[in-house]
Amino acid sequence: MKLLTKFSLLFILVFGVGLGIVGYLSYGFLQQDARDLVTQQATLMIDTMSAARSYTEAHVAPLLQHDLVAQHSRLFIPETIPFYAATESFNGLRQISKGAYNDYSYKEAALNPTNPRDRAVDWEADIINTFRNNPHLRELSNVRDTPTGKMLFVAHPISVGQGCLQCHGEARTAPVSLVRRYGNDNGFGWKMGDVAGAQIVSVPMTLPINMADQEFRRLMIYLVGIFFVGLVLLNILLYFMIVRPASRLSRIADQVSRGNLDAPEMEVTGRDEISILAASFNRMRVSLIQALRMLENQG
Repeated sequence: MKLLTKFSLLFILVFGVGLGIVGYLSYGFLQQDARDLVTQQATLMIDTMSAARSYTEAHVAPLLQHDLVAQHSRLFIPETIPFYAATESFNGLRQISKGAYNDYSYKEAALNPTNPRDRAVDWEADIINTFRNNPHLRELSNVRDTPTGKMLFVAHPISVGQGCLQCHGEARTAPVSLVRRYGNDNGFGWKMGDVAGAQIVSVPMTLPINMADQEFRRLMIYLVGIFFVGLVLLNILLYFMIVRPASRLSRIADQVSRGNLDAPEMEVTGRDEISILAASFNRMRVSLIQALRMLENQG
């Protein structure tokens, strides 16, 4: 096997082991980075929906305040409700994002809502109770198992403010149209400062996994491309710096060993190991020629 082939195989072996280690470690990093990115996006969505809730409560509802009493006696106006505004804002975000957030779902879950669509299911109720039992907890993020696979969720608590009590305090003081639409059995009795619900953004774990897989494939393609370029450059350098001088030295040595004392000396152009070997061979060749001539003269 030629020297250049041996060097190439050795380089391939070393790079292959290194590529395996880098791939194993980087895949875990990319998975965590993708999960962190999805969590950050979910948190941003919740903050955006919170802004929509606050804007509705602070600006939209007061604009209609003069007509609320008269209108609510006839028709319930959901646009004045922060829960409704946040949910519709999220739906609008999904529509204008052109599918970028189709995998995300948003819900303002409550233990005792007026609108049945906002009622918390078992796992959402557990989140709300966790916030209730930990008043200083402002965010909860975790992965849960579902029949369709693992889901990543991010949740923020919803605390009862003065604006909430206008509709959720006592049924007798709530807007007539609200009671007429949803009844007086649910959504009332909220207390100031209590955690009534939670904003929850959910996303399948397949999303961060697919993101990590795409980045991993891109990384491996880059590394393999760099490897092939490096292999070509290394072979070129090895050929001119080691293989070609060693081959010339080998040819001259072969000629001398066959008795061709007129073979040219090996050119020495550096101070590396190959140059030192060439210089040593030249001295040995001169010494051999001198020894042979002395033997001839004695004969």
